Amino acid sequence: MHNPSATMPRRWAQLGQSPACDPWLDFELLPAKSFLPMSPCCRAFLLLLPVLFVYGTQAFAQDKGSFASPSAACLAFNKGLSLGAPLPRTKTKLEAGQTLKIVALGSSSTTGFGILSAGGAFPDVMKQELVRLRPTARIELINSGRIMENIPDNIARLDNDVLRHKPDLVVWQLGSNDAVWRGIAENAKEMLTNAVKRLKAANADVILVDLQYAPLVLLTSRHIRMEKIISDVSREQRIGQFPRFVLMKRAIDGGVRGLVGLDGLHKSAEGHRCIGVALAQMIDDAVR
Repeated sequence: MHNPSATMPRRWAQLGQSPACDPWLDFELLPAKSFLPMSPCCRAFLLLLPVLFVYGTQAFAQDKGSFASPSAACLAFNKGLSLGAPLPRTKTKLEAGQTLKIVALGSSSTTGFGILSAGGAFPDVMKQELVRLRPTARIELINSGRIMENIPDNIARLDNDVLRHKPDLVVWQLGSNDAVWRGIAENAKEMLTNAVKRLKAANADVILVDLQYAPLVLLTSRHIRMEKIISDVSREQRIGQFPRFVLMKRAIDGGVRGLVGLDGLHKSAEGHRCIGVALAQMIDDAVR
C-alpha cells in the first residue's frame, strides 16, 4: 500500500492516522476509475473540510513572520519557471491596445473556494498583477470556475461557459479533483487533447494550470499520472502550462508555510496570491 508519509511533509502525514478512524486510508483505497462509498468517519472528515480550510486560511494569514508574507516568500521560488510556450493572440491584443478577454475555467481553485475577501481567487489576482505590469492594458476576466468539477465536467461546459465568450486566452485549472476525488478517466488525455484543439480552433491561447501541491493531492500516486497527462498535452499541442505543482513544492520544501489551508487541499489566500502573481508574471514574459 502507498505510504503517504513517503511523499508528504512529516507534519502532513501525521494527520488522521488513528487506526480506528483513518480518513486518509479511505482515499488511499479509492481506485482510479470509481468513487467508492466512504466510511462514516471519512464522511464526517469531509464535512469538516470547509471549516478547517477557513480556519487555516485565517490563521496562516496572521502568521506572516517578521520578514515576508507567505505569498512573497513563495514567489522567491519562481525563478526559472515559465509557461513553456508563446501566447500569440494575447500578445497581439496587448500590443494593439485592444481588450484582452480571459476566461478562467476550472473547479474550486478557480472560484476561490474558502477565500473570504472578494478578488482573492488566483484568476482575480492574475488580472490585478497584469494590470500592474501593464498599466495601459484593458483586460476583461470571466470566471467560469465551478466547485468539485473534474475534466469531463469542464469539457461539458466549453460551449456555454467558455467558447460563447469568444476568449483570447483560456486559463484552465484542472486535474486535482480527478486525482483526489473522482478518479482519472481512461481516455483523459484524449478528452483533454480534443478540448484543447477546440479552444485553439477558436483562436484562443490556452494555459493549463496543473495540480496544487497539497496533502490530499499527494495521497495516492494518481497525481503523477495526472501531471504527466497535463504536461504531455501542453507539449504536444504547444500551449502554455503553468507549473503550479512545482512552484508550490519548491516553496513548501523550502520552508514556506501558509500556502495550503488546514483542509489539506485548497490554497489559502496567500497561496492564491502567490499563484496569481506568478501566473501573471509568466504571461507577461511570454508576450514580450
